[in-house]
Amino acid sequence: MDPPVTKPKLLAIELWGVGDLVIATPFLQAASEVFDVTLLAKPHAQALGARFFPSVKVIEFVAPWTAFRHKYRLLHWPWREIFRLRALIAQGNFGFGLSARWDPRDHVLLRFLGIRRRIGFPRRGSGILLTDALTRPGPEAHRYEYWRKVAQVLNLDLPPREKIGIASKPASDLVVIHTGAGNEVRVWPLDRYRNLVAKLRREKYKVAVLCDVPQQAWWLSAGEKTVIAPQSIKELDTSLCLAGAFIGNDSGPGHLAALSGIPTFTLFGSAVPEWFAPLHPAAEWLIKPCPYRPCWNYCRFPAPNCILDLDEEWVWSRVQQFLTKHIRNPSAPCSGSRL
Repeated sequence: MDPPVTKPKLLAIELWGVGDLVIATPFLQAASEVFDVTLLAKPHAQALGARFFPSVKVIEFVAPWTAFRHKYRLLHWPWREIFRLRALIAQGNFGFGLSARWDPRDHVLLRFLGIRRRIGFPRRGSGILLTDALTRPGPEAHRYEYWRKVAQVLNLDLPPREKIGIASKPASDLVVIHTGAGNEVRVWPLDRYRNLVAKLRREKYKVAVLCDVPQQAWWLSAGEKTVIAPQSIKELDTSLCLAGAFIGNDSGPGHLAALSGIPTFTLFGSAVPEWFAPLHPAAEWLIKPCPYRPCWNYCRFPAPNCILDLDEEWVWSRVQQFLTKHIRNPSAPCSGSRL
């Protein structure tokens, strides 16, 4: 009997949010067929991996530089955990390590962890930390294209974004709206979402409202008795599974909905949709031009005009067009699809 084939060991780094990890998912799925893949990521990767890339081992690590504030207070960094992580990675004897981010901090981490072959996109001189310094895709390329380019170095073939295989799901007449986001500058005002929900229901659409935990009290006080605030990826995934269409901010729930086969409509604020649109061929979005975009999680103005200037009538017009394509008969009897 021939001995079992041992796959080469690969460490992939994606230390940011749910949406970023969803965009990495096609790469992780393809890489796990050829490599013994370990993913270094935040804790939400455990539940996401169980659902979408179960053969990938996840090591949890909350990098201190991914905090929204005070990220470089070095005396407060979890140094004991960081050195313990290096010892753990050393035991794994990884031949390959990579980051698809244009981020010198990831490159320092790869070198610190002692990975032999380090693949990434150099910035500000960080190419000296990499063994394979790659040229970035074009300036308007989607984040997925970075994963495609890394895949090519590893002789993996990822499809173009418009041809990514999307999970099939039964047709549904339920519209799911999620009003949260990782940062308040990405949140369309809740009172406008409330008015949008009311208009949809007057038009006989079936609507379920999801939100972040801090928003739940507001929704309850506004009379939304069945609002759900998922507190885990599993709860969010369960709440999305009956949706026929998704509407929300530029945030993780929209990316997860797209990966689950649900058409998405995204209200963009500070980010660039060409870089971060959900991975679904039917994904649509609305955005107000701003000369300072992208500004990520801060705003130079007293208020985030990019998201506040998305007025209700403009959003309503575009949402109607979007739902006409995906919710064919809003007055059809409900077939138990109620959250």
